[in-house]
Amino acid sequence: MDKVLRLLGMRYATAALILVAVAALYGAATFSRPGEASEKGRQAPVTHALVVCPGHEEGRLAVQSPSQKGGGRVDVTPTKGGSPLASITTPGQSWDKDTESGRDSYTIRATGALAAGLEAEQTTHWGRGAGRGLAGARCAAPGTDLWFLSPGPVAADELDLYLTNVDAQPASVDLTALSGEGPLDTVDGRGTPVEPYTTKIVKIGRSAEGLGDIVKTAADLAVRVRTTSGRVAASLRARAGEREGIEWLPRSPGPATSVLVPGVPAGSGERRLLVGVPGEADARITVQVITSGGAFAPQGQDILDAPAKTVTSVPLDGALSGKAAAVRLVSDRPILAGFAATRGADIAYGAATPPLTAAEPGVVADNRFDSSLVLTAPSGAATVQVITVNAAGRSPARDIEIPAGRTVETKLTAPGKDAKDDTAYGAVILPKPGSAPVYASRTLSKGKGDGYLFTVLPIVPAPATLHLPGTADSQTALTP
Repeated sequence: MDKVLRLLGMRYATAALILVAVAALYGAATFSRPGEASEKGRQAPVTHALVVCPGHEEGRLAVQSPSQKGGGRVDVTPTKGGSPLASITTPGQSWDKDTESGRDSYTIRATGALAAGLEAEQTTHWGRGAGRGLAGARCAAPGTDLWFLSPGPVAADELDLYLTNVDAQPASVDLTALSGEGPLDTVDGRGTPVEPYTTKIVKIGRSAEGLGDIVKTAADLAVRVRTTSGRVAASLRARAGEREGIEWLPRSPGPATSVLVPGVPAGSGERRLLVGVPGEADARITVQVITSGGAFAPQGQDILDAPAKTVTSVPLDGALSGKAAAVRLVSDRPILAGFAATRGADIAYGAATPPLTAAEPGVVADNRFDSSLVLTAPSGAATVQVITVNAAGRSPARDIEIPAGRTVETKLTAPGKDAKDDTAYGAVILPKPGSAPVYASRTLSKGKGDGYLFTVLPIVPAPATLHLPGTADSQTALTP
């Protein structure tokens, strides 16, 4: 009995010592913490940014930092390494450079205040030849799960996916896709390696890495780029055919039940809505078109029943009557949405975007030729302030009013009276405080008639701040 009592006493003593130790640790953490915990979190300025321009062909790189605060640096360098093409240290500076074909991709790294709202683009323009067309790409941030809505090999002679690894560790990529006929079930496209600081070009429909032969009969695609290790920046380029246009496809946001696709361009030619349903169940979708005349449900197309795991194409020519527009979709299942447009000798594609707000404006780095903004305020009246910027300086701010439930198109002009047609300039689109959310795109065009060339760039918010998640006192942090 004495032994039993001694054993129980040791166990209780041990338990008491553990409780004292935990209390001491918790007390020490409480009294030594630098500040009060916050359950709501806080806003912190963006001080780092990294994007990749696909390069590899003759084109123009353009970078715009909207920040008016000093401090920080932006470096434009070949991804494989080497001397910087440019280093930007001046607040609000706009930079552009024409590059040669056959070069590597380019990585843009920004630190400090200049990283806030940083925008970079690659634009190509060929006025003649087999690859005639205007094409623009937003330089892409690396990610692990990325989507594109694009033409398939039936509608494109070439469909090239550029995958860039900016990290010191290898990345592995699984490529999958949906078509108008359903999912493309194949093991091709899985486990594609991308070595550190390199760009791999995957030719969709012309290699095993590019989904193999199964994709060759697809007219439209929803392409998913997902990494199983590491991360990659992805850009997708389409060449419709000889003298039929080229385009960089905008990256699509992840599937959602409510989306708005801005910037369907005005003018002649074909306009198609593209809807991807990646889930296992069919989607029932309400469709609304928003033009300068107001918001309305297109006749006979107000409700769209889209099959699961497919891409559905819907003609919009009759509903738009040549007007610039946005398309709003509300679904009972998560969807992807975008548009395809043809005009003259060229093609363009658009994608859904988040809205611009006073806290998160839009920035476009490479405007030239005939540049215009297409702005939509679906839920309430808005006023945006537009400022253009180049090496010569900044234009005076111009206010653009957008009535509730309307789409407005407005021309952009370069700062200064002596700006040439081909001189690049940046633009900042800032909704004023109190304005309703604004959705935006930029159309860049050149030529007339059969020689008309154009490209559309959906404008996404350029955040200057990040929301850091909340923290709170908890004893669970001290226990396994």
